[in-house]
Amino acid sequence: MSNFQKNINKACPQRIKHSSGRRGFVILFAVTISAILLSVALGVANIAFKEVRFGTSARGTNEAFFAADTGIECALFFDKSAIDVFTVGNNPSLTCNNHTFVATEERSSFWRFVLSGLGSGTEGCAIVTVDKTSPFRPTTTIIAKGYNNGGSVPDLCTLNSNTIEREIKVSY
Repeated sequence: MSNFQKNINKACPQRIKHSSGRRGFVILFAVTISAILLSVALGVANIAFKEVRFGTSARGTNEAFFAADTGIECALFFDKSAIDVFTVGNNPSLTCNNHTFVATEERSSFWRFVLSGLGSGTEGCAIVTVDKTSPFRPTTTIIAKGYNNGGSVPDLCTLNSNTIEREIKVSY
């Protein structure tokens, strides 16, 4: 044994000895605390992500509803005007929302038209049907299906997997 080691042993006669049961406690404690903090952070991030998705969904729902409402109002305006444009054999040219389009008679007393460029971002659209085929009494049913996106191309409503639909039905 060297003189240096003898001097160390004399200066510190009792070396600190780690008991085998306490070895690694600090690293276990650090890993446990890290896991708890990570799970809390992931939980908060998950809640924030869901809130963002909910906000986006609410905005899309409003856009779809107002697109359907615009379609209903357009059909009502032309159906209740002095000259009824929805008559058998007629494919009327209509102007709503600064767009001119043709309402096509798909079968007798049943018309369909598409309004596009609706909503705050002009991405919304509405597919509107005017049904005057009721055999029981002269009843008109207007159904407008509004969508939050898919209406950037005039007279076309292209739907995708993220499209939100809202429907309004009016009978009189």
